[in-house]
Amino acid sequence: MQSIVRRISVVFLLALALSACGYQLRGVADLSFKNLYIQGAPLSISKDLKKSLKTNGIQIVDSAEQAELLLELLSEANEKRILSLSGTGVVREYELNYRASFRTRAPASPTWSAPQTVQTRRSFSYNDTDLLGKGDEEAMLNLDMHKDAVRELMRRLTAIKPAAEQ
Repeated sequence: MQSIVRRISVVFLLALALSACGYQLRGVADLSFKNLYIQGAPLSISKDLKKSLKTNGIQIVDSAEQAELLLELLSEANEKRILSLSGTGVVREYELNYRASFRTRAPASPTWSAPQTVQTRRSFSYNDTDLLGKGDEEAMLNLDMHKDAVRELMRRLTAIKPAAEQ
């Protein structure tokens, strides 16, 4: 009986500590539009972006006339550069960079916003003897960077307010 009370007390204290530190679930984005038209180059993050928009209750429409906001995906770039070398000139660390550029406009407006760039960066150690494992690690880091880029793009879309509210 005493161990059950102790367990309940520990769970209660953990819940209290989590709520006291300000932790909260990510939840849905507070977007000022309900439908969106996406145009431009298909990027590697396009599928995740559409999924995130649908999760947040945004309908992706088939024509610009139906949309409250137009989103144009401009370009993306994946880069891999050497971050450090050993004394014998062997690569020890790499840095991965991912950039995606986009711009937005209201359907009634003839001008696009200035292009915005979302950028993520990761570094990882490298060893020739673990080639397969490091290849998998690089692929996982790239996926993680793409997910971060989608989250950042969603945050930027949250900041867009209709002209009447500005």
